[in-house]
Amino acid sequence: MDINNRRYTGSKYKLMNWIKDSLRLYCKGCNSFFDVFAGTGVVTAECLDLYDIFHINDFLYSNNVVYNAFFGQEEYDENKVKDLCEDFNKLVVQDVSDNYVSDNYGDKYFSYNDAKLIGQIRQEIYNGYKNGTLNKREHDILLASLLYSFDKISNTVGHYEAYIKGHTIPDRFEYRLINPIQHDKKVFIYREDSNRLCREIKADIAFIDPPYNSRQYSRFYHVLETIVKWDKPELIGVARKPKEENMSDYCRNAAPIVFKDLVDHLDSKYIVVTYNNTYNSKSTSSRNKISLDEITDILNARGKTIILEHDYNAFNAGKTDLKGHKEYLFICEVENESRAN
Repeated sequence: MDINNRRYTGSKYKLMNWIKDSLRLYCKGCNSFFDVFAGTGVVTAECLDLYDIFHINDFLYSNNVVYNAFFGQEEYDENKVKDLCEDFNKLVVQDVSDNYVSDNYGDKYFSYNDAKLIGQIRQEIYNGYKNGTLNKREHDILLASLLYSFDKISNTVGHYEAYIKGHTIPDRFEYRLINPIQHDKKVFIYREDSNRLCREIKADIAFIDPPYNSRQYSRFYHVLETIVKWDKPELIGVARKPKEENMSDYCRNAAPIVFKDLVDHLDSKYIVVTYNNTYNSKSTSSRNKISLDEITDILNARGKTIILEHDYNAFNAGKTDLKGHKEYLFICEVENESRAN
């Protein structure tokens, strides 16, 4: 499976031809790229042919594992990984004991049998890393492969805010490996608060694709986060969520304030921002916490800014009838120095 083969709210994969063409046209003399809110990592993956140095960041544990699996530069034993993939697919569900995943997510986000297999494989990956038979890259490749494999068959609409009720969930799980990306670029991977990290990174292009509405990604993808961390917290409620963590101010009314703080402290030649016009959405969770005009004013304070637009169908869980949806791309050629200087 390739890096784009997952369901993720806000993924820019289908817009990448437009984004790359715009970067080539308007961002001149660039060799380094800071993917500030990297999400799936597809923007960095698609831009590997454009630049030599990349900084890729996201605060989700699951995305951090995905980045190291696809972009990491630690050597790994491909045969070992393939052999373990075969072993995982030979597991007989009747021989697998109940476990944390089946107890909490069985017959909810996955069929009970699939949840047993997912939990068993997760434990075996954990054991292999803990006892030293797997290095960090091998661990992350196997774990990212598990995430991608169960994401394809999860009983959801594409995120994990809730599961689909009222039907029998079929057994469909198959463990498949991801395809790590072969590259010769320098890729630095972070799991940091973007507003702190921006004060430490210098890059020719800062690419910003933050959440703008009330959807907290740590809650949207709590199943992935819990399985990756494997600290087995107590889960509560119908949706089986852990206690809140990694809650973003970009999903709250403070969004304009934290966005301005970020932009003011970026040390880059160009600041590139993606934005979609869901501020008139009927769904309160979809409604933007920061307006197009606010973004324009904040960027204009750093330099000359152009705004490009592209027709695009947004994520829709059924509550929003958004006609004329557009994706906007702001490109700011920085003239005023960062406050970090």
